[in-house]
Amino acid sequence: MYLIKRDNKLSLTLEGKNAISGYLFLLPFIIGFMSFMFFPILESIQMVFSKVRIDLDNNKFSMEYVGLENLDKVINIDPTFRRALVEEMGRMLLIVPAIIIFSLFVAIILNQEFKARGIIRAIFFLPVILSSGIMIGLETNNSLLNSMADIIKEGNLMRSSVTGVLEDILVVEGAASDFMGYIFQIINQIYDIAMASGIQIIIFLSALQTIPPSMFEAAKIEGATSWECFWKITFPMVSSLILVNIVYSVVDYFMRTDNRVMERINQIIIRSMQYDFGTAMAWVYFLAVIAIIGIAMAIISKRVYYYE
Repeated sequence: MYLIKRDNKLSLTLEGKNAISGYLFLLPFIIGFMSFMFFPILESIQMVFSKVRIDLDNNKFSMEYVGLENLDKVINIDPTFRRALVEEMGRMLLIVPAIIIFSLFVAIILNQEFKARGIIRAIFFLPVILSSGIMIGLETNNSLLNSMADIIKEGNLMRSSVTGVLEDILVVEGAASDFMGYIFQIINQIYDIAMASGIQIIIFLSALQTIPPSMFEAAKIEGATSWECFWKITFPMVSSLILVNIVYSVVDYFMRTDNRVMERINQIIIRSMQYDFGTAMAWVYFLAVIAIIGIAMAIISKRVYYYE
C-alpha cells in the first residue's frame, strides 16, 4: 500500500514516494516512446501481415493484407535467417556467461583499495565508448585491422599461435575436450568479451559498494576464508544484479551491428527494399529474443537473493 492514514489524513509511505520518483524518471521515455515510436510500431505490425508496394514516383507505399504469408516465408522458406539465428543463439550462450564472469571478476578487483583506482575504473569503462557505432564502423572498415585479423586467423589455422599450441597439448578426447574447447573459444574472443563488459562492471561495482563492510568483518572474526566470504556474502548480495546484467548482455549481444541476423534484416529492408518480408523477419527475431530472456529470467530469478 502506498497510502497510510495519519491524523485522519492520507499520506504517502516511503514506498509510495519511491514509486512516484520512479515514474517521474520514466516519464521522459514514456513521452518520447508515445510520440515517436508507438505509431511506427503499429505500422510495422501491419506490414508483417501485408504486401507492401512502394511508389517511388509519388514517395508513397500501399499495403495489401496477405495474412501469414510473410511469417511463413521467414520461418519455413528462407534458409539464411534460420541458420543465422541458430548460430547467433549458440554464440550468445558462449559469450554471455563469459561476460558475466569476467565483469564480476573485474568489479571485485576494482572494488579493492589501491592507488589510482579511479583511473583504472575509467580505463575499464573505455570499451563502452569505443564500442559505439562510430568506432565499430571504423574498426570494420579499417583495412589495416582487417589485414591483421586475416594474418592472425591464418596463424591459428596453422596452429602456430600460443593458444593453438596449448589447445593441441591440453585438449584430449572425452568430456574434458568439450570443456577445454569451450575455454579456448572464450580465450579467442576475449577482445569481444572485454569490449562488451563495461556497463556490467559498473553495475557489479555499484552492487559491491552497497555491501556493509561489517558483514565481512564479522565473517572474518568467525574464521571465514575469502573464498567462503565470496560464496556466502558477496555472491548472494549481488545475485539480483547478475539477473539484470544477464538480461542486458543478451539484449546488447543481439543488437550488435556485426550480428548476422541484424545484417540479414538490414540487407532485406535497406538494400532489397522488401519492407514486408524484412519487417516480418525483425518481429520473429524480436520474439525469439524475448523468449530467450523470459526463459533466462524464469530460471535465474528462482535463485536470486533479495535483501532490504
